[in-house]
Amino acid sequence: MKIEPNDLLDAHEVASIVGLNRGGNVSLYRRRYEDFPEPVIEKGRCTLWRRQDVEHWAATRRRNEGTVP
Repeated sequence: MKIEPNDLLDAHEVASIVGLNRGGNVSLYRRRYEDFPEPVIEKGRCTLWRRQDVEHWAATRRRNEGTVP
């Protein structure tokens, strides 16, 4: 799968999309929600997600629950 660099998000950008105030809180969502998107790159301290995966997950949560918890 080819991924455009502009489509990659770090934890701070993911936090912003899902409504968290800190990038560090993304790790809590990863543990809490088994359907939370998997990162496409995880190497050392570098963890990156595909924008489309995160946006789809957030939109689905909002539709199903009214908001992301």
